[in-house]
Amino acid sequence: MHPDQVLFQGERTLPQMPAVDHYAGSEKLIGKALLLQDDKGPVFDITCDCEDGARAGEEEAHAHMVVDMIHAETNRFSRVGARIHDITHPSWQRDVEILIKGAGEKLAFLTLPKPRTADDVAIQIAFIRDQQRFNGQPRKLPIHVLIETHGALREAWQIAALDGVESLDFGLMDFVSAHHGAIPGDAMRSPGQFDHPLIARAKTDIAAAALANGVVPSHNVTTELNDVDYIRNDALRARKEFGYLRMWSIHPNQIDPILAAMQPDFSEVAEADAILNAAADKHWGPIRHEGKLHDRASYRYYWTLLKRAASTGVAIPEQSKARFFKA
Repeated sequence: MHPDQVLFQGERTLPQMPAVDHYAGSEKLIGKALLLQDDKGPVFDITCDCEDGARAGEEEAHAHMVVDMIHAETNRFSRVGARIHDITHPSWQRDVEILIKGAGEKLAFLTLPKPRTADDVAIQIAFIRDQQRFNGQPRKLPIHVLIETHGALREAWQIAALDGVESLDFGLMDFVSAHHGAIPGDAMRSPGQFDHPLIARAKTDIAAAALANGVVPSHNVTTELNDVDYIRNDALRARKEFGYLRMWSIHPNQIDPILAAMQPDFSEVAEADAILNAAADKHWGPIRHEGKLHDRASYRYYWTLLKRAASTGVAIPEQSKARFFKA
């Protein structure tokens, strides 16, 4: 049996997705991102931004442009999603109608910004499902939810538990702004974004809610565009200190350092390979490896590590690749 079946019976397992979510708002930037993805492979997602990317009064035209870009020949991996307008904006339903009708079968996900409550998210998901049914699309389109308001943070656990949600994303800038100046502006960048107690609390709560519900926690952007070490350090802190498994990118320069920070060490990958194959040989009963006992508790850790390696472009040893990652 596959590790997901054996080790997570009755539980939601973390969805397999790239560790970088690259945002692009214009036709030019989406096109460049698609060319880069075509070159690098599906090691990062692209989110076409229908919220901040659309000019006022041109929301419908922008959504149609996104549909065209999703159908571009350079979208070879179908790892392109879209962010729609928030539930208070008059265009959000039209965004959904256009995107689902025009590209629903090829969309990787839809991102919902600025919900105030879990009910807001449920309303938008219900409308998305209605549009899918209307257009004869049986699959449940994955939903990503931006946690950037006080209400959404308070109900993060309920949001993460909603059917179809696969990612909780932290919206740092809007979250800081929602505090009406009580949090200083330097908390929007490092080190303040990790050290300020209110920000650290929010990041911790979101990651905990996501991981407990089989949902991927996705970290906010870094505003640094050129300093590779700075970008990598932000991603490393997000992963190692706060448990984030995915992070936003807003510039091509950010993709590689974020990806590198999210990759597990290859020595751990080799150890996971050895332990999981030995466990599979024993039908997932306890084993002894290098003098240490391992059972299903540790198998869970090593299996999720191996999946993270695959999603971040780390080479998977041949035995595990053939045994656990068959197409």
